[in-house]
Parts: sequence; C-alpha cells; structure tokens
Amino acid sequence: MPKITNKSEKQKEAEGAVESFKKELGPFVAAAETTRMAMVFTDAKEPDHSIIFANDSFLALTGYAREEVLGQSFNFLMAHGADAEALAQIEAEFQGSSGGGSEIRYRRKDGSKFWAALFISPVRDEGGDIIQYFASLVDLTKQKEEQALSKLLIQELNHRVKNILTTVQSIVWQTLRTTSDPKAIQEAVESRLHALSRSHDLLTRENWKSAGLCDVLNDALEPFRVGDGRAERIVITGENIRLPPREALALAVAFNELATNAVKYGAFSNRTGSILVDWTVEPTPEGNRLILHWREKDGPPVTPPSHKGFGSRVIERGLAHELEGTVHLDYRADGLVCTMNFPAPRAGDG
Repeated sequence: MPKITNKSEKQKEAEGAVESFKKELGPFVAAAETTRMAMVFTDAKEPDHSIIFANDSFLALTGYAREEVLGQSFNFLMAHGADAEALAQIEAEFQGSSGGGSEIRYRRKDGSKFWAALFISPVRDEGGDIIQYFASLVDLTKQKEEQALSKLLIQELNHRVKNILTTVQSIVWQTLRTTSDPKAIQEAVESRLHALSRSHDLLTRENWKSAGLCDVLNDALEPFRVGDGRAERIVITGENIRLPPREALALAVAFNELATNAVKYGAFSNRTGSILVDWTVEPTPEGNRLILHWREKDGPPVTPPSHKGFGSRVIERGLAHELEGTVHLDYRADGLVCTMNFPAPRAGDG
C-alpha cells in the first residue's frame, strides 16, 4: 500500500478537530495514545469514516506505520472486502444499532488474519453534533484459536467415544454368541474391556499421538506374565515402531485374544511353553510392509478349532480390517502361528 504523504484539506481540518478535542479532553486522549487496546478516531463527515488518529497499539496490532493508516477508509483492514455481512455489522456499529462488540475478521499488513471485537462510540461537539467516531478493537485471535482447538478436541472425543462404544458393543454381542454361561460371559467381557482400557491409558500417556509397538505388546501381555514364570517365557524382538492410535488399539485387543487363547489351550497352558513375537519392515512395490509373527512353541499339541470363536473373528477379520492388511492363524501341531501383514506406519503417522 503506498504511503500517504499529501493530506487533503478535509483531512487537515479533521485532524485539527482532533487536536482541539485533545486539548478539551487531554487526559482521555493521552490515555488512548498509550493504552494497550487498539484505538482509532474517524472523521464523521466522511462517508467512508476515514481514519484521522491511530494509537500505537493499533499500529502494533495491524503492522502498519501511522502514515499508512491516516486518511484510509476505516474498512481498509477488512480480510474479506466483499463480505456484506461483516460490512453491515460495522455500519451498524457506526449507527449505534448493533449493541456493541461485533466480531470482525481483519487483515494485517503482512496478510495474516486476526479476529477483533469492534466497539464504536460517537464523539460530539458542544452542539451535540457528531464530529468523530471513536473505535476500539479487542484482539480475539487467541480466543478464536482456543475455541477452534476446543471444537476439534470435542469432535475427536466424540469420535473416540463412538468407537469405544462400538467396540464394547461388539465385545458383548460376540461373547454372548459364543457362550451362555454367566460367569464365562463376565470373565470374557471384563478381560477384553481391561485390555481396551490399558491401551487407552497407554495412548493417553502419549497424548493420543501414537504408541510404540513394543509398548502396546508389553501392556497387552502384562496381566498374563504373572505365574508359572511366564515373564521369562515371552521373547519380543523388534524396534519400538510408532503406531497411529487406531492401529495401536486394534493390536492391543488382538494381543489380548492371542494371550488368552495361549493360557487356555496354547503355550501358556503348561509350564514349558513359550511365545516368540517378532516383526520386520519389508519394502514392496506398493510400499513398506510390517510383517509381525506371533509364534507359540513347547505347548500341548495343537488342533484346529471346530468353529471360529470370538477371538478368532476379532483377529482374522476385525484386526485385518483395522490394519488394512491380512492376518492369518496357522494351527500347527507344534504351536499356533499368527502372521500379520499390513502397511508400515509412515514417518508422519506417529
């Protein structure tokens, strides 16, 4: 914007009126010059309410020099010059019919946007005629950003709650399908909800940004390490790859199902069995893939189940869907092997 160096006669007269106003209400104008609140005076005789005075706070807020502001239309800061609604709000402020405090989006000299609450009051002469308008702007940018963040957090919370309720509903429904024993139902539901709760605690500690694969696995297996020296019978090999929350939750539930099955029928159902978990990232033409193996050995002989239980469905169907990959359960005679193959998290995912 070109600097304004030559002032019109009207502007000189208006500035003279301001000087007269300064003399009459010196302390008020002095306060306006030094206050932290952005303030300007405009010429009431000009239809565009041209600016004839701007304090230092206004200049600091907008990034303009004083000579770039004086003589400009009051609306020269509008972020959206064609925003009819905002222009109508500003005009209502000048007319005194808005109630005060209209929230307007403005533009700084560098092009950045800011929100401000606008308050406009008339300045009258001894005869009661309006000679200037006094306008103050309260910077609302921080509050607007906090409101936007709060809205985003609420939306994210609602999304998580809905996902949790859907997961809980699935756990209860699938459990009821596989057994009618009240005690078995209680134990199965509690175990799965505890697994879900532990994974949520892990993600909460990480501010729901991501979770390490080792951490997810260790948290899921923690309840199963107690007794029969199981802690020494679990071997985990792999880097602590960061996983997005959705994948972390899905794997936590799946690891709980695998460990539960190991306690009932597999490597943890005797005193000699062990579980080996390892993973690697392998490049493919479609992108890097994370290949994870859960292997059980030295447990009792394994036979394929006669029907798919809830745990098997959670792992082979639900987990595969959440990971957007494949999951295969191989009931080998010498121990169950679960192989997961899914896209490796990218650097920005966690």
